[in-house]
Amino acid sequence: MKNTYETPFNSRYASPEMQYLFSPDFKFRSWRRLWICLAESEKELGLPITDEQIEELKAHKDDINYEVAQQREKECRHDVMSHVYAYGVQCPKAKGIIHLGATSCYVGDNTDIIIMTEALKLVSGKIANILSVLRDFAEKYKNLPCLAFTHYQPAQPTTVGKRATLWMMDLLLDLKAVENQIDNMLLLGSKGTTGTQASFVELFEGDAEKIKALDRKIAEKTGFKGVLPVSGQTYTRKIDFQVLSILSGIAQSATKFSNDIRLLQHMKEIEEPFEKHQIGSSAMAYKRNPMRSERIAGLARYVICDAQNPAITAATQWFERTLDDSANRRISIAEGFLATDGILSLYLNVADGLVVYEKMIEQRLMNELPFMATENIMMDAVRERGGDRQELHEKIRVHSMEAGKQVKNGGRNDLVDRIAADPSFGMTKEQIISILKPENFIGLAPVQVEDFIKNEIDPALEKYKDQLGLKAEINV
Repeated sequence: MKNTYETPFNSRYASPEMQYLFSPDFKFRSWRRLWICLAESEKELGLPITDEQIEELKAHKDDINYEVAQQREKECRHDVMSHVYAYGVQCPKAKGIIHLGATSCYVGDNTDIIIMTEALKLVSGKIANILSVLRDFAEKYKNLPCLAFTHYQPAQPTTVGKRATLWMMDLLLDLKAVENQIDNMLLLGSKGTTGTQASFVELFEGDAEKIKALDRKIAEKTGFKGVLPVSGQTYTRKIDFQVLSILSGIAQSATKFSNDIRLLQHMKEIEEPFEKHQIGSSAMAYKRNPMRSERIAGLARYVICDAQNPAITAATQWFERTLDDSANRRISIAEGFLATDGILSLYLNVADGLVVYEKMIEQRLMNELPFMATENIMMDAVRERGGDRQELHEKIRVHSMEAGKQVKNGGRNDLVDRIAADPSFGMTKEQIISILKPENFIGLAPVQVEDFIKNEIDPALEKYKDQLGLKAEINV
């Protein structure tokens, strides 16, 4: 058993894939990849760098001598220069051209952009898998009427499938935001200590076109469409805010879903998965607590709050750069993604195992439907039996109040009996009951589900077809 703090993001929540993206190993491998891109680009633009030096760098891009870098950092207190030194130990022929003309942010900031972009790709894949699961759920239950709620008070019925489209709509907006962010991510490039590229002016003897080409080549070699046109030493920290704002949006969507499931589980209509030997409560053995949905809400709250970190960091940068952003960004960006990854795994796990209790849904709906059908009953009495609309409205209002009072005092809803017994309506109980068909009160809900799936969800999922079918296992 360890006797030091261990982040629950690793032990409980985030996937191995997301954990690796924010690991030291991925970061330092990315540094070496960027140093190779820089050297290759500088060589292609005429600097005296040899193929032999490039090949030496490539030969050692993955076998990082961490112990050398760690020892060197103890001496020089600079992580980038420690790794430049360690790389040079392995590559004596290329030692003199590693990091040529660059500043620390060349590897630091460009790697951050690379990591966030790859992390966003993981996020988009998980959202697509959740949408795929919810798509099938909505299709299956598009015709199943259920009681809808406004203000958490019974309202005009909807269907279980239509309700699922509300969760999907939020996620679809999130997916589009993620995709847009990925498509528009730009590298810092090689901008120098204050963003003026002065060191490269020296290297390329004032040839501005070659300096511009250097940035383009680095972007191309790393798979990005370009670099920021201007910057200080660092890329603008508004990018971090944009990214974490998207994660916050995902957390908001997940919270809405998890809250709905928690409420539905309380009403015994829909439950999240519950394992055969799972314990809901240490004291109350009968309980089936919605702990996965609760965990979604808890992690989502963290992500929503975490998005304030890059907002404040972006707002408080001084001139071309300060270093008060560094420690905060190491935590807030990584943990924002790790938490979001955990949220999406839980969301997928819950959505893929939802248990629907159709009889309970029907029972609750039928208990309330007579109240919602009063307008239809009244119009039928007027149209078919010549009743007075104003007189019937008052009578049905009184009957509804009395029936509602009886329900609230533990009795059954006898509104149908009351109306049938009132000669003013001229309707038998059977005639009234014939009106109380749930499918008559759900409007276009089934059609909306079909149209939404066909026109929005299926096209959005097409690009992810090779990634679908993911199963999310939760640790605890």
